[in-house]
Order: sequence, then C-alpha cells, then structure tokens
Amino acid sequence: MDKKQVAIVGAGVSGLLACKYCLSKGFKPIVFDTEPDIGGVWAKTIKTTRLQTPKALYQFSDFPWPTSVTDDFPTHQQILDYIRAYATRFDLIPHIRFLSRVKGISYDGPSSDTWSLWNGTGEPFTECKWNVTVENTQTATTQVYTVDFVILCLGRFKDVPNIPEFPVGKGPEDFKGQVIHSMEYAAMDDNAAAEFVKGKKVVVVGFGKTGLDIARECSSINGLEQPTSIVYRRDHWKLPDWAPWGIPLPLLYLNRFSHLLVHKPSEGFLLSVLATVLSPLRWGVSKFVESHIKRKVPLAKFNMVPQHSLSKDARSCMISYMPNPNDFFDEVEKGSIKLKKSQTFSFYDTGILMEDDNTTIEAEVVIFATGFKGVKKLEDIFESSTFGQSIASSPRVPLYRECIHPRIPQLAIIGFSESFSNLYISEMRSKWLVALLEGAFELPSINEMQKDIMKWDEYMKQSAGEYHCRSAIGEIWYNDQLCKDMGMDPMRKNGLLANLFEPYGPMDYTRK
Repeated sequence: MDKKQVAIVGAGVSGLLACKYCLSKGFKPIVFDTEPDIGGVWAKTIKTTRLQTPKALYQFSDFPWPTSVTDDFPTHQQILDYIRAYATRFDLIPHIRFLSRVKGISYDGPSSDTWSLWNGTGEPFTECKWNVTVENTQTATTQVYTVDFVILCLGRFKDVPNIPEFPVGKGPEDFKGQVIHSMEYAAMDDNAAAEFVKGKKVVVVGFGKTGLDIARECSSINGLEQPTSIVYRRDHWKLPDWAPWGIPLPLLYLNRFSHLLVHKPSEGFLLSVLATVLSPLRWGVSKFVESHIKRKVPLAKFNMVPQHSLSKDARSCMISYMPNPNDFFDEVEKGSIKLKKSQTFSFYDTGILMEDDNTTIEAEVVIFATGFKGVKKLEDIFESSTFGQSIASSPRVPLYRECIHPRIPQLAIIGFSESFSNLYISEMRSKWLVALLEGAFELPSINEMQKDIMKWDEYMKQSAGEYHCRSAIGEIWYNDQLCKDMGMDPMRKNGLLANLFEPYGPMDYTRK
C-alpha cells in the first residue's frame, strides 16, 4: 500500500513531534512553517525568557535533556538548542519546508453534515483529499499540495496578536507615542529591543509571564529615571519557587491522588463520591500553597492577593513562575516598576487613562502583553466557512481528545489546549493520533464524540471558571483516556503507592 501523505502545519514542538511519530509508522509527513528555522514560540522570544516548568516535566520521552543543562529552568536559548538537537537526532529537518506560509486548506470531498461516523466511514483515510495552498515567502511563488491528512500544529501563542478594542477617539490612533504587541518586541534582537525602550516612559499592558518579563527588562534598562508601569486587570498567583514549604509542587498537583480530589469527565459513581468527600482536602492543599506564596512574596503589601484560589489558577494554567521574586518587588518598592490595576483604560495624546479612577500614566511606548487570538488563526486557515465556523462555534475549540473535530474529516489539531507541560502532552497526542492513523483503534460515532466534548467542557468550566476556554487539562486523567484508546496500561508506575503518590511525567510514558 502506498504511504499516506500527511501535511503538518507548524514546526514548533507539536509539529516536530507529529512529524517524528508519523515517520515512525511509515507515513510521509511534510511540514510547513513560515519561519526560517524550527522552534515555534521559542524561535523568537525576549532575552530573559526561561522555561516556566522544571525541565524534568518539559522533555521528550525518548530524548532527555543533556547533562550540560544544569538549571531546572533553562533559558530560551537552551530550550531552542534542545529542540534543534531533537530534530537532528530523529532526522526531521529534511521533511520541513521553511519560509512556507500556508494560505489556506480546502477539503476535496462531500459535506460532513449528514455523517454519523467521522469521515463518513469512521476510517482515518478515504479517497478524499486535502489541498494545501502554500506560499514560498522567499520566492513569492505558490504551490498546492494534495495530501491524505492534515495536522494543524499552529499553537495558540503566536502569529495573531490579541489587542483590546477601544471606542473611537480613545484608541492607539490618538496616542502620539508608539504602540506594539509583545510579539513585535520579541521579534527584535536583544540590542534592538533594549534600544527601543531605552530612556522612554514604558507602559506594559498585561501581567502574565510575558508582561512580567518585558517589564523587568525595561526596568533593568531605565531604572528610576524612567519607571516602567504595568497595567493589568486582575491578580493571578505567582510562584516564587516549585517547592511550597519544602514539598515539590508535583507531589501536590501532578500525581494520581491529587486527581482523586477533583471531579473528572466520565469518572463514574465511586470516583465522583470520592472527589466530593475529599473536596475539603483539595481546599486545604490550595491554602497550604497560598500560605507559602504569601510568606515568600509581599502580595498583601502591594494589594496583589488574588480573589480566587490557587487551584483555579493551576487548573486554568494561569499560574506563573516568578524567578527571583525579591528582585522584582525591590524594584516595585524603589519605584522603578509601578503597578496599576484597572478593568478598562483608554489612550490620550501623551499616555493612558485609567477609567476605574480617572488617573493617568504618561507614556512614550505602550507594549501589549495581552496574548494571542489562537482560535482566529485556526478558523482562518480553512477555505470552507463551514469548517471555520465549526472551529469558532464556542469559546473553547470543540475537539475530541483535544485532537479531533467530529465534523472536520481527515484532520487533527495538536498543541492547542494547554497543560502544565505542553511538550509532553503534545507527545502523547502525537502517539495517540498516529495510532489512530495506523488503525490501532477506532473513533466512536460523531454523536458520542460530541457528548464527550461536552463533558470535558463542563469539567473545565467547573475547574477553571471564566478561563475554561484556555482548554487547560489535567494531565493524568486525560492521558489515561489516551492510553486506554491505544491499548496501553494507564497505570504507568510499579505498585499501588507509586501510582497514587509519585508525580507523573514524560518518562512514565516511554514503555508500552
């Protein structure tokens, strides 16, 4: 039988993993990426960016970190070197078309509206094809590739910036200074970025990891002479370290016992009762970690204590690691970094106006660290408006096993939903998808897939609240579903106690 041609859009971590596992099962992958190199979000980032999770949780299951990387939170350059080494080790580069922008994909087949099984047959491949229109940005030429399957590895933190909308007369067009998105700042080389903000009044909008990193960089360049302001809407928990009161955080949140404390999709009666009975313990764990954070960093002093629990931030991946927190709060204390909370703001000619209290901040540069429109990027890649609307039909992209849209045939999406460690979850999804493609298991009916998606939607709403659209998942219970589909034993450790209390990570899924 002829090898099936698989188009992969994106050469970040997810795209490389999809390529590697497709090759391992005899498929013919071709990867398209707009950049001149691999790495995705790691290819262009700001100087001080580091890994947010310990490297033991962010590694390929069959390619450990080199011993030369001793820091638990490697720099972005070390991460990029590690990703490049992985691509070299598994000979992935020859399968990648760089400087190749996918302008659109179109399905050459019947409508899926009346199907009861995915693809109409339940099979991953049919006689129908996808046409992938690709522009070579170097030669300005366009070519259409006809393939048997498409894997979108576009990611949600790249390419389409999310910039708030403003009323007429109150937006960036009325501001005399410069307004950019963090994506543009990250695209500058380190010297150009430093020169861009040097000696200027900078306002950073957003207080997630990227906003924090940019503000610290600007403060280190300008100091007290030109204080850097951070404007943000609400507080989220910042981790000063990964060992609250000396206990590694994975022991509290990334083992099976921690998952017994929360309700899960399709958990059954006994697990549901257990989660209800143990809910006070879940509350206690959250307060335990919160007490450590409050002891280590002066949140109360600067009116930064979140109004919600740490568990809610953890379940929605809104929690962030703050290296060297004392240095940051020293800068706040001195006044070289200023914090301002406001639900809304607007621009005027020489700065921004906080509409909560009508205070103003003078500015020459405003940098939006307000995230990306990942759903928009997915929606726009389809030439069919029906497929595009299917992707954007709800705040959370509706995917079975976070990979397959029940109504979009011969296509998968990997790397869109989040977790504590996006790398190893993308690897699990790549294994699962390739097992599906080779016929190791079959998908349920479209109706059953849609019901399962609704169950996960409800779970995410309960665990993450308003941030459920970020599609943050609990790794172990989710991985259990993938393992069962593939015919793998979901209990990955030796012995009951180890399975209950030891943290799970990438290396637990190397064996079958």
